[in-house]
Amino acid sequence: MEEKDAATEPRGVAVEQEDAGNVQDITTSALSDLQHEDSRKIMDVVDRLRRGGLSEVVQLPQLVVCGDQSSRKSSVLEAITEIPFPRKENLCTRFATEIVLRRATTASITTKIIPDKSRAPDDKAKLEAFNKTIKNFADLPSLIEHATDLVGLSTGRGGERKGPALSRDVLSIEIEGPNRPHLTVVDLPGLIHSASNAASEADVKLIRSIVYDYIKEGRTIIMAVVSAKNDYANQIILQKCREVETEGHRTIGIITKPDFLIAGSDNEVDWLDLARNRDVHLGLGWHMLKNRTPTEMSNDFEARNASEASFFSTGRYREMPADTLGIKPLRVRLSRLLYKHLKTELPALRKEINEKHRGVCHELKLLGEKRSTAQERRRFLMDISMKYQDIAKAATNGQYEHDFFGQVDVEQRVDDETNMRRVRATVQYLNLQYATAMREYGHAIRIETENAGATGTNVDGNVAPDLDDGYGEFAELQQKIAREDEVARVRQLLVRSRGRELPGTFNPLLISQPFWSQSSNWETIASYHIARVAEVCATSMRAAIEFAAPSDGSKRLQALKIDNALENRLKDAKFELRRLVKDTKQHPITYDPSYTSIVQKARMEKHTSKFNSLVKEAETEVHTGGKIPSSTLYPKSEIIKSGIVDIVEKDMDKTSAEDALDSQFAYYKKEVSYFIDAVTKQVVERHLLRGLAENTLSPLLISDMTDGEISLVAPEPEEMTRQRDFLEARRSMLEQGQETFKSALGLFR
Repeated sequence: MEEKDAATEPRGVAVEQEDAGNVQDITTSALSDLQHEDSRKIMDVVDRLRRGGLSEVVQLPQLVVCGDQSSRKSSVLEAITEIPFPRKENLCTRFATEIVLRRATTASITTKIIPDKSRAPDDKAKLEAFNKTIKNFADLPSLIEHATDLVGLSTGRGGERKGPALSRDVLSIEIEGPNRPHLTVVDLPGLIHSASNAASEADVKLIRSIVYDYIKEGRTIIMAVVSAKNDYANQIILQKCREVETEGHRTIGIITKPDFLIAGSDNEVDWLDLARNRDVHLGLGWHMLKNRTPTEMSNDFEARNASEASFFSTGRYREMPADTLGIKPLRVRLSRLLYKHLKTELPALRKEINEKHRGVCHELKLLGEKRSTAQERRRFLMDISMKYQDIAKAATNGQYEHDFFGQVDVEQRVDDETNMRRVRATVQYLNLQYATAMREYGHAIRIETENAGATGTNVDGNVAPDLDDGYGEFAELQQKIAREDEVARVRQLLVRSRGRELPGTFNPLLISQPFWSQSSNWETIASYHIARVAEVCATSMRAAIEFAAPSDGSKRLQALKIDNALENRLKDAKFELRRLVKDTKQHPITYDPSYTSIVQKARMEKHTSKFNSLVKEAETEVHTGGKIPSSTLYPKSEIIKSGIVDIVEKDMDKTSAEDALDSQFAYYKKEVSYFIDAVTKQVVERHLLRGLAENTLSPLLISDMTDGEISLVAPEPEEMTRQRDFLEARRSMLEQGQETFKSALGLFR
């Protein structure tokens, strides 16, 4: 399978055993040396894992044969398995070859190509389609040549290269038979020291990279083959093994071509010391094999083994430990080695399979429900709608235990986007802001007077919270005016709207015009407030759907259902506001008895103020004698008598104007409170908050959607389908692996 040593093996030598044609006939009893019963059971577990495709998911225990070019790796592999691999030059030397021995009721040979992961999809499909089964070893060379051509490593008739020298693809040869052991061995391309006409510098690097990728895996046992024909200190494979494991715990050294050593020479002594593990120490030790000579190439395996035994029974080899020489002891060593290695590695492998299974299941869970059919898509949307409902209801009800709400960011404002998910808390805050703004800036005319309470400024006298910056612009909507000027303006209105009322009274309709002017800011402030609340609802509900659904589904649901529903709810809220504003344009009506009290109180305060001013004006200071001089203020009765007459306003129109203005202030004070309540209850609560979850997205809405809408909203993206198929296939493989371990549980106790 590797390129043979030109000095020792002729090119193009074919298999000459008489029984080489039939796969069943070449199986010998020597193969039983490879495994005892317990080892066979454990290898059966590994084989079942490999057949289940788990080698693509986890690194399975394996035996790798590697060495420098012409180190006789393939002869070692052939001697171990007693399988007559083809000897044609350049076959199976230019990519890794996986030999899988497997027990089966019938004998067969199956070859396939495992494409490198970097291959293009079309190339992968072409290579994976190669799957040939034969029953005669004589057909194996042509089969391997076909595989070599497929991976792009063909050669011309004269042996010249037509394409790349090497490939990262893997040729897999599965050999089955009733007496076969369960064993997988990987034969790697031979390491090249330097570039030549046959191999470029890039080829040299690629071979070393391929070998390194195999031997670095912690579950791989390395059979490092070195040729006694060359100085072992210069053979690259030993350097590569030291790079991946300093102590050599996974490496067993195989020495070939000892028949090239001169008997009794110092060189022979050095090699025998190496075989005794005295020079380059390996944790698994060393072993010596003698392969066929050029004149023995036609010998069968029995003759080959006899020749090897005869060679090691002479000279200094008689002083060597018997278990380090020859193919039969090597099989026994490998059997014990494999059993011990697998006994150690399989529990960790089982743990890794379980961990990867949990990881794959978690990734599938993150993908959400499968959506390949209309029914699956509808069920997928139903599940999303229920999750969304839970979040939306909790947000509007003020119950924030769900993970969606996260932690409160006390560093940010209540209506900051980070806190908007808590809809009820944010809207409560905005309602208070709106109520304060209405009391501060709702009246279009701010009358400047010492008695601010009678003018509508901060009309309820409560201490209000500080307003956000967004309300500051409404201060500019107010017109500041002195009371006397406003009385004069109302007086002009009275004169121009007088009916048949007696002097000193006013037409009740006179209140309407000042009230309409005074309340002209209400709609602007209320519209601003409604827009803020609507934005809170939209921000929170969009976050809720993004939390409840995958990104692709959330965007479509938002566009098709949620955004439209939010827009319609805002339209209804604006319409309701217009109705409330329209009501304020009607003739003032109230049945609140406190209205009269407010009017009377305003009149009393006005007269009391005038009387107090008169008393103060009439006060005079009277000095008294005595040991301690003193003074006392006394009102002059004549001034009070004359002033009392002046307290009563003689201008009937002015009196009527003042009464009308006071009545308008009283009415405004009651109406602004009503309007604040109406906006927060009839507009915000009724149209923006109530039924927010049910109206934007609910299972009922999903059930009413057509199949076309369902397909539009919930199709599974192509890349997600591919990812799901990949994960489901991987989960299936891992579950098969778990079942394999369960069936062999007694082996690992």
